[in-house]
Amino acid sequence: MAGHSKWANIKRQKAVVDAKKGKTFTQLSRAIIVAARSGIPDPAGNFQLRTAIDKAKAAGIPNDNIERAIAKGAGTWSDGSVLEEIRYEGYGPGGVAILIEALTDNRNRTAADLRAAFSKNGGNLGETGCVSWMFAQKGVCVVQGVENEEKLLEASLEGGADSYEMTEVETGEVVTEVGNLEHLNKTLKEQGFQVTDAELRWIPDNFVEVTDTEQARSLLKLIDTLEKLDDVQNVTANFDMAENLMTASMAY
Repeated sequence: MAGHSKWANIKRQKAVVDAKKGKTFTQLSRAIIVAARSGIPDPAGNFQLRTAIDKAKAAGIPNDNIERAIAKGAGTWSDGSVLEEIRYEGYGPGGVAILIEALTDNRNRTAADLRAAFSKNGGNLGETGCVSWMFAQKGVCVVQGVENEEKLLEASLEGGADSYEMTEVETGEVVTEVGNLEHLNKTLKEQGFQVTDAELRWIPDNFVEVTDTEQARSLLKLIDTLEKLDDVQNVTANFDMAENLMTASMAY
């Protein structure tokens, strides 16, 4: 998980900047719509919706917008557009596998935008199934303020976790099966840990090591370009890269 975890940390830092541009607002509002549509439109009984609402509030999205997104997901309010969840797959520079989760009301527009992003940045948009077999969807809890790693291990095992990894000083990511995410989240909180995020994430089964500076720059530019597209919700890639190379390559 090393390469992806470092990238996830950088993405969280970038999210503050992205929020000012409205990009994060759009993503989080759409996440609420999907969560409300896939379960009951009541956060008390819908963990995915409750988590999406918490993220939206943390980003400063007004309550009116949140309520409107819930109503749209529940089918009680409509602006005329119908959002569809689609997963796209492709290869970046150096053969890095890239998985994209999109939410769109026009799949032709989304596919064209993705194809252009790949072709301009040394990658190729592939067919369905070309890289998804390299990834497994898992539940991930991000825990901050970890002072005792042994206690985190014990709490993680009690919560039914598969593994955990310290990604920064006092910050860890605990991984579990998708269906166990709510239980793990609850267990960690009951044990006194500060869970700052609980999400479903595609995690690579293997990694491609990137060591070339130009290749690294092209890859990160491709991922950044994909993430800036309005219809894109999440981008996951199976690269591993030294942190100093990643940081240097961000200055493209």
